[in-house]
Amino acid sequence: MRWTRALIPTLKEAPQDAEAKSHILMVRAGLIRKLTSGTYSYLPLGLRVLDKVKKIIRDEMNKKGAQEVLLPAIQPPELWRQTGRYDLLGDVLIKFKDRHDKECVLGPTHEEIITSLVAGEVKSYKQLPQILYQIQTKFRDEPRPRFGILRSKEFIMKDAYSFDRDLEGLDKSYAKMYEAYCSIFSRCGLDYIPVEADPGFMGGNVSHEFMVPSEVGEDLIVICDSCGYSASREVAAIKDHRPLTIDHRPKTQLASLKEVDTPGVTTIEKVSALLKFPAEKMVKTLIYKADGQPVAVLVRGDHEVNEAKLKKYLKCEILELADEGTIKSVTGGPLGFSGPVDLKGTRIAADYSVSTMTDFITGANKKDKHLINVNLSRDFQVEEWADLRYITPDDMCPRCGKQIKLKTAIEVGHTFKLGTKYSKPLGAAYLDEQGREQPMIMGCYGIGVNRIAAAAIEQNNDENGIIWPVSISPFKVVIIPVNSADKKLMDMAEEIYAVLDKRYVEVILDDRDDRAGVKFKDADLIGFTYQIIVSDRHFEAKKVEIKDRRTGNRVIVPADSVLDHIKLF
Repeated sequence: MRWTRALIPTLKEAPQDAEAKSHILMVRAGLIRKLTSGTYSYLPLGLRVLDKVKKIIRDEMNKKGAQEVLLPAIQPPELWRQTGRYDLLGDVLIKFKDRHDKECVLGPTHEEIITSLVAGEVKSYKQLPQILYQIQTKFRDEPRPRFGILRSKEFIMKDAYSFDRDLEGLDKSYAKMYEAYCSIFSRCGLDYIPVEADPGFMGGNVSHEFMVPSEVGEDLIVICDSCGYSASREVAAIKDHRPLTIDHRPKTQLASLKEVDTPGVTTIEKVSALLKFPAEKMVKTLIYKADGQPVAVLVRGDHEVNEAKLKKYLKCEILELADEGTIKSVTGGPLGFSGPVDLKGTRIAADYSVSTMTDFITGANKKDKHLINVNLSRDFQVEEWADLRYITPDDMCPRCGKQIKLKTAIEVGHTFKLGTKYSKPLGAAYLDEQGREQPMIMGCYGIGVNRIAAAAIEQNNDENGIIWPVSISPFKVVIIPVNSADKKLMDMAEEIYAVLDKRYVEVILDDRDDRAGVKFKDADLIGFTYQIIVSDRHFEAKKVEIKDRRTGNRVIVPADSVLDHIKLF
């Protein structure tokens, strides 16, 4: 490729709406351009990176015996209603009506579609197991697209689905995909961490996320350097969270319950400041609806309710914060002043940390009122105790009891053991050896293709630009004649270009009539793995300079031995 024939519109300045380093550099390096909120065009260099990521994915998936398919992006909502996810996803689904007034959905994922397909084609145990995958564009109406292609409305995913006859078969398929994912992310040059995860709206009971630590990551992961424990913040358990004896002080020693004025003060922070009590001496009461039924959830004031844990504990399909009408009927008071005393018509579930508290502050279930010196057993009862909060940096590792770290990270892959969540409602069944019908046991495995490219940049950059892992660099080599108007330098550059091109080395020749400084800056910005610099300084000796973009190391080598000095992968 010759630079003068390529579309590589590099920019000196960062776009105003770009926050993440990957977003800034992809725009400046001429890899992407924004069309509208959450949608991007990929320019030639950006597409080359995506194609390399896809090739690595296909290599590793095919090695594990997976077969590639291509499923429709336009989907019928009836399948989503059969699995109950139509209402669950809600506004995330992008919907439209065709000319026949029939509703359609742009696929945010393809579990329903692949299950329906397999249900119609696989009938016997002899046809199992099957692992099918695709690389496809997905559509989700993200409420807040941000960070460029890290969170967009239109994105490219590799999703795979395994179909087995039993749980033992699922375990084998899951292990294959887990191994494939490790190979894919390693080959893409990512420093990644597999963590235990919450299945979320996908369903199933076993799940792992593949996370890339990054300052702009929107997920938090828990890491223990002592024992190697790693988990998503959504599922990380709290060590030693069993409740102590609640009645651990005689009631005569408990302070008297009092009602105090807190006009217009509804948040923990504001109540704490007004009453001069630390947040850890307060109890938050949040009213939820679990499958339509109210439930009051109690956590310490400085903790947050973990809705993934709560949903799992309550065994509900839909969990949502209650509306003001429900709050009024349960507490008798308005939003912002809820407390556990004198609740009506609701179950109460409390986090274990509340069990050791005494003389704490809660809402009074009255406008502009709070209660102080509230105590368990004397003032209200709790029958249900569970681990319902997010882990914090002050907590210890649930496995070894040592110090943990919380890190922000980018999710680049997610694997799930789905079981029969989709096969049963969609009729994906097979006949066993005795002719009995059995539901297929499913697994699901997703990779964000775009996110791999962005995550690689987040982890591989410096003040000058991108430093691509060699496996996904848009071109491995750029040849830079410092003066394109000098025929002898251009002739040498052309000779090197012809040799590399003949040996199938991915190479671009910067034949622009620009200053050398412009060429060097663009080469560093885009992040080509190697720069071959052709200059007067070494021309008489018939030598060139090779710069390694990652290390910055430079070597002077004979022009006819360039191949021997470039690491080719």
